[in-house]
Amino acid sequence: MSVEKIEARGWVFYVDTEKEPSLHTPYVGKWMYFFDAAGSSFADEICKKAVESGVVAEAKRTDDRMLPIQGTGVCCFYCNGNDMAAHKKVIAFFLENDLVRRTKSGKLYNISFKLDAQTIAGQYQDDFKAAVKLADFVDLITGKWLR
Repeated sequence: MSVEKIEARGWVFYVDTEKEPSLHTPYVGKWMYFFDAAGSSFADEICKKAVESGVVAEAKRTDDRMLPIQGTGVCCFYCNGNDMAAHKKVIAFFLENDLVRRTKSGKLYNISFKLDAQTIAGQYQDDFKAAVKLADFVDLITGKWLR
């Protein structure tokens, strides 16, 4: 495995250069983890860990220089949207590393997978309609797998 770190255009990428070409499809998208400036080093380590451990072929995070401008950062963990095994691998990684926040009642937030095509089309907040969500895989109350 050859993991490369690339810093470009406000992002820090970790890429498995042998597997990354498999992400060049119209169905590629990402599961996201949001963080603040205090979580920057954790964000860097978790992106690196996801690629080095083979969970994803590519992960990226907001560059530290962008955090004061944006106020928060995001980590993106890429997979093909039609690959259910890949979704499960990313979700398991999220759960094992406490990347899914909980509501006040203790329920997992129903985070969404977002296709890159939706990002390119400018679909954010109310304009964004997720086709794949955490609740499709995990019981949000118990955290146990549905399938």
